[in-house]
Amino acid sequence: MDGLDVATLGKIKSELVKKFHKIDDEILNYILESISLSNDEFETVDDIEEIIGPYLMEIGDEKSANELCSKFFKILKPQGAENRDNDSDLNVKKLLNPIQIASNAADLEKEFNKKFESMFDYKRENITYVNAKKLEKAEAKLKQKLDKREGKPIVDLSNYDSSKLASASQSISRKAENQESVSNRSFDICIENFDIAFGNRSLVTGANLTLAFGRRYCLIGRNGIGKTTLLKMISSRQLKIPAHIQILHVEQEVHGDDTLAIDSVLECDEKRRTLLQKEKEITEKLHSEESKNDADLNKELEKIFQELEAIEADKAVSRAAKILCGLGFSPDEQKKATREFSGGWRMRLALARALFARPDLLLLDEPTNMLDLKAIIWLENYLQTWHGTLLIVSHDRSFLNEVAQEILYLHNQIIESFRGNYENFLKIRNENLKNQQREYEAQLEYRQHIQLFIDRFRYNANRAAQVQSKIKMLEKLPELKPIEKEKEVHFKFPDVEWMNGTILRLDEVDFYYSTERYIFKNVDISATMDSRICIVGENGCGKTTLLKVLIGEFEPKKGIRHTHRALRLGYFTQHHIDGLNLALNSVEVMQEKYPGRHIEEYRSELGKFGVIGDMALQPIVSLSGGQKSRVAFALLSMLRPNFLVLDEPTNHLDMETIEALGEALNKFGGGVILVSHDERLIQLICKELWLCRDGKVKSIEGGYEEYRKLIEAELEY
Repeated sequence: MDGLDVATLGKIKSELVKKFHKIDDEILNYILESISLSNDEFETVDDIEEIIGPYLMEIGDEKSANELCSKFFKILKPQGAENRDNDSDLNVKKLLNPIQIASNAADLEKEFNKKFESMFDYKRENITYVNAKKLEKAEAKLKQKLDKREGKPIVDLSNYDSSKLASASQSISRKAENQESVSNRSFDICIENFDIAFGNRSLVTGANLTLAFGRRYCLIGRNGIGKTTLLKMISSRQLKIPAHIQILHVEQEVHGDDTLAIDSVLECDEKRRTLLQKEKEITEKLHSEESKNDADLNKELEKIFQELEAIEADKAVSRAAKILCGLGFSPDEQKKATREFSGGWRMRLALARALFARPDLLLLDEPTNMLDLKAIIWLENYLQTWHGTLLIVSHDRSFLNEVAQEILYLHNQIIESFRGNYENFLKIRNENLKNQQREYEAQLEYRQHIQLFIDRFRYNANRAAQVQSKIKMLEKLPELKPIEKEKEVHFKFPDVEWMNGTILRLDEVDFYYSTERYIFKNVDISATMDSRICIVGENGCGKTTLLKVLIGEFEPKKGIRHTHRALRLGYFTQHHIDGLNLALNSVEVMQEKYPGRHIEEYRSELGKFGVIGDMALQPIVSLSGGQKSRVAFALLSMLRPNFLVLDEPTNHLDMETIEALGEALNKFGGGVILVSHDERLIQLICKELWLCRDGKVKSIEGGYEEYRKLIEAELEY
């Protein structure tokens, strides 16, 4: 970032996290970015307070905010901080002092526009994309200054939603305007002629989207093309959705507190909760001497009972328990407080709440990422009986084939609709591309034939009329455009030297966190340079723990871990993305991790995983989940490993990228052990399948197909 080195940024981040342990990552990165971009303008503590004070007060109190701003000033301007300490008058200033407003409002607006226009130059080295939330904040701040100058009341921005990183616009037809006014309201959704942009980058242009009530739609497309953004635009109703349609978007994990898991699911049914509360209040009144025989209260209570019966409130607990059980929560876990669950399990809770609430339109973004195969198969079956409309973003090919009734293909800033599941989409799209190519070639041949006639007889007086006719005919032909194909994705891991024999081995290994419960016992597993081993099993069975024992992060409680003396392990974790510094761009992240190399080496390594051009200079925070994964793979590749251990590497990757990863792993000269639930990747590379279950690790003959049959049989039972 301009004007601020990584070390200074790290000190500021450390102070923030020390003061606010539970600070949201998005707010944290936004504050860091704000400080970095405005660093040159800080002359006093008040300048810092003006920029980030409101955010700090949203997550803490005024005193904490003042203290932090003073610490930041000392870190950023140590000399200025000393001068300030000598001036006692400055120490009594309030957090948000009035600012000096330019004498001319037009000059102020001109200055503001000039400053923020410069932020839109995406071509400059190490420049970030404009953060839309920052821009909106700044615009609101400017308006506040001008309103203050004109004597207007200042708008309270304490509840300002700074989470909107994109914008949507839409041309609404008269038909759409009248949709909510008709007496028989439809639950079908028709969004016509809409655009979506991120900063100054267009994601969707002039698109149409029709969702028929009760159908299951799956939205697909490359990483970073705008699928998640589209869901956010729908859920926030920035795109016009009839007000009577209830929308629920599963995107954030459940907040951890003392609420029990099953109660967390039950409380999302607002109607049931309200009716039960009213029933409790009326019952208490009827038990009092004053209202013991109140006829009106008895009638109201009878009405509440009828409403509870109509919504089947008596079945709510069993329905919530069934959903939680399907998503992997045991009866004991359902009675645990939500704070006791990890982030992945809280996401499952969020999914359970959504399924229990049964909204008219349910939006799911990569729902299978945190699920094991058993939970995925259960979810497939559950969604096939869903009563409302489903719009799902997923890159799980098998899941799409089981759930989708219609595929929405987002590409080239438009949305194309295809009936059927993913396999049917592939078949139709490939056929369409062939037909378009044939038509293009036929048109090209026809044009060339006409042009040949024109060129041959251009100067022949006897053929002048025919030539003119052909020229006019050529001019009237529609513009000829070649077929636009999406760029192919390619991954490339480094070349390695071959090593004979066993590279990695566990002999009779036991491991436990507590002697009361062994994670696994007597594990014997070995791998060579040509191993392609996939480890499967339910969540919580010890797959990740087994990987950590394999890489040496955990020591076996019993048994021996053997490794080749030349072994160089590359370990990709489920949370590899979380370790990336979101305030930096991809090149800067590489420089921070592997300093002292030439910038072209970083760019070259990133390019091997599809992080090329301007994408490598975008801040990590602006990249999609799949693009962040590519950066993580590039970081891994810089180690030059000769053995890869991968934990859920396909999370967030689109299908083309999963195919590219599988192809790259097959070409990789070293060994591979991975944990994955992605059927496509397993089928692409797996030579051995190991099942973790009941404290044991055993090989499954018949591979993934046999494993799936085993799980399906258990679900039927």
